[in-house]
Amino acid sequence: MVTAERLRLHLRKDNGLVRDVFQQHHMLELRGNMGIGHVRYPTAGTSSCAEAQPLYTNYPYGICVAHNGNLTNTDELYDHMIGKQRHVNTDSDSELLLNLFAESLKSNSTTTDNMVDSVFATVSEIMGQCKGGYATCYLVNGVGLVGFRDPHGIRPLTFGCRRQNNGNKINGNAPADLTIEDLENGNEAIDYVVASESVAIDTLGFQLVRDVKPGEAIFVDMNTGKCHTKMCAPNAQLAPCIFEYVYFARPDSIMDGVSVYESRLNMGSKLAEKINRVYPNHDIDVVIPIPDTSRTSALQCAYGLGCPFREGFIKNRYIARTFIMPGQATRKKSVRLKLNTIKSEFAGRNVLLVDDSIVRGTTAHEIVQMARDAGAAKVYFCSAAPPIRYPNIYGIDIPTREELIAYERNEEQIAQKIGCEWVVYQDLDDLVDSVKSIADNSNNEAQQPLTTFDTSCFSGTYVTGESMGDEYFTKLFALRNDDAKQKRLGNGNTDGKPQQSNAGCESASNDTRNNKSNEDACESITNL
Repeated sequence: MVTAERLRLHLRKDNGLVRDVFQQHHMLELRGNMGIGHVRYPTAGTSSCAEAQPLYTNYPYGICVAHNGNLTNTDELYDHMIGKQRHVNTDSDSELLLNLFAESLKSNSTTTDNMVDSVFATVSEIMGQCKGGYATCYLVNGVGLVGFRDPHGIRPLTFGCRRQNNGNKINGNAPADLTIEDLENGNEAIDYVVASESVAIDTLGFQLVRDVKPGEAIFVDMNTGKCHTKMCAPNAQLAPCIFEYVYFARPDSIMDGVSVYESRLNMGSKLAEKINRVYPNHDIDVVIPIPDTSRTSALQCAYGLGCPFREGFIKNRYIARTFIMPGQATRKKSVRLKLNTIKSEFAGRNVLLVDDSIVRGTTAHEIVQMARDAGAAKVYFCSAAPPIRYPNIYGIDIPTREELIAYERNEEQIAQKIGCEWVVYQDLDDLVDSVKSIADNSNNEAQQPLTTFDTSCFSGTYVTGESMGDEYFTKLFALRNDDAKQKRLGNGNTDGKPQQSNAGCESASNDTRNNKSNEDACESITNL
């Protein structure tokens, strides 16, 4: 996290969980009235502290970036930055985005005195140069905050606001509700927030205004208090990643006008319909979710099947999500640490286990075995998502094709692989309809019609035009396969570049000027 206080930046970042990295004394030192924060797992580059965000460059102004997504033309962008004599120190595509923005803003700031025009011209240039999925937020020191979303809106981005004087929410119950025109004209003193999910806006006590549109930029000018928005990409077409609704987003979020919770209810209903269609004489005694993401779909699936819904697994909340963990052995071990069974819910029963998706099959295999160890007579398995047969290239660490359990396997072979009686996957058309039907009924005129999704990990069709035979996927395999990840973790590297010293972390305060007290210095980024 980085904050700005009277042109001084205060920074705190490190590897680890939020609760460990940000303790109370750190938060007290992150002073200022403007800031950005970021949590991530790496889909490009490495897990080194040097790639922890926000990333910073000092020229022009002092700019920091928080980025969600993945760029697919990084080699081209790297060469472009080297040609501009800008140093790129890591393998992170986020650092490329930072340098692209800085270089373009420097150029545009010299051609006009209007900072609003400079910012939007900069974003337009970036959208013309970058391919992939990205939602970004920049802190420009002494200028303001800039957020924008790629022309397909693959990764989510929302914004909200509230009055400064009494904390009342915009469009809430307070008299004289503010309008979008008020935000742009600066008629009142307003606080702004930009976030990946609406739940963050709700938690902070802000009112959700709307999603940032694909190809749109939002600029909050800290000097005038005005909020400016502009479409910066021609022919932008909304095609959000449908896996956000399946897995990543919190159920209480609203994304592109769609309630994630309601979409998962629909997924459960569709699953029940397919199970009744494929196995009309099934002997399921109980439906048990794999916590936590699948719980909503499993509940509705049980209702559709006319079977009782039971909690059979208790989750250890101190264990991270397993499919993004590096290394097959680590993932397999973590499943047993992550979940424990309530044996009475399994003993002598035919159980249907419901999960949001099946990626490598490691988790599914261990969970099926845990159900059998707990006394289940038969174990059936279903997935709220279709078979994942292709890598994701827009910011989700879905691995190379050969590591996916659905690669060149049918449902019968997958069931045999994970050790259950049968497995049922959601149909892709049903998944799309589960989300799209809610958007069709939302009647939200502020949202762009939701007619298309990025379904690349299920269909192999990439909205930015890549094809499986491209050289990009060969490079992706070299970076993402488990052996490559283990090599990086073992202080090796797959591209011949030297390893970052001290895991890429700085060991001293960012601000070493002797004429400033420690109180004014930036927070050290040392490992705890």
